[in-house]
Amino acid sequence: MNADNVEIDGATARQANRENWEDRVPLHEEAYGLDAYDDPAHLSDVVRHDLPVLTSFLPDGSLTGLDLCHLQCHIGTDTVSLARAGANVTGVDFSPAALAAAARLAATAGVPATWVETDVLHARAAVTGDFDIVYTSIGTITWLDDLERWATQIASLLRPGGTFFIRDGHPLLYALDEEAENLTLRYPYFGDGRAQRWDDASTYVGGGTVAHARTYEWPHPLSEIFSVLIRAGLQILHFDEERMLPWRFSPRMVEVPGGWAWPEAERNLVPCTYTIVARRP
Repeated sequence: MNADNVEIDGATARQANRENWEDRVPLHEEAYGLDAYDDPAHLSDVVRHDLPVLTSFLPDGSLTGLDLCHLQCHIGTDTVSLARAGANVTGVDFSPAALAAAARLAATAGVPATWVETDVLHARAAVTGDFDIVYTSIGTITWLDDLERWATQIASLLRPGGTFFIRDGHPLLYALDEEAENLTLRYPYFGDGRAQRWDDASTYVGGGTVAHARTYEWPHPLSEIFSVLIRAGLQILHFDEERMLPWRFSPRMVEVPGGWAWPEAERNLVPCTYTIVARRP
């Protein structure tokens, strides 16, 4: 695959991205193993991984009874898992098809949840109330052109003392050539305001192809991510980087417990994800 760097306004790009994600929904409903949620104890691998870190920064060490807003929730597997961990959940996404799938999953699982259709950059205007936790994970912010606005949405959704959690693909990982035979830089680490335009009919899990293959993403270095959160008034509590991903970024990655990683000889050379926990004072 190859990406062209192009000038495009955010609204036009997000409409193309929305069409692409709408097409992914039926493919992901088949590929995500939703039957596993028939077991009331089942949690997604993502949430099972994130919970120990997230809860370690909560006053009682538990999600029980806390109000949680899950931004960019897609088809709700992580949202349902967070509800099973005790939270009162609100899932937010810009795809009506994804939210319909999320509502079906929650109903089948017997999990109460609220679903809100909106662009994440307009979340505060669309979502009622405020929250103890705002959560986002994983594969999220490369789809956003304006991280400054993203961070202000998060801060305004949080109650005083509320906690923000994100685990996402590391921007250094996204700068690598996923098709190369070794670790090779190919794409920008630093953004210049232009989008990366992709034409790819595949999706990151399962088979099948999408009708709307064109998408737009933006590189966001760690310095930008930290800066926008701090400028929005959040205090950074925790930062970590890890060697494992919950999806297969490159064909050369090997399966490991809980996800995918580079071959062992390369595993210490480049981070795959980062985690930030922050708090609104």
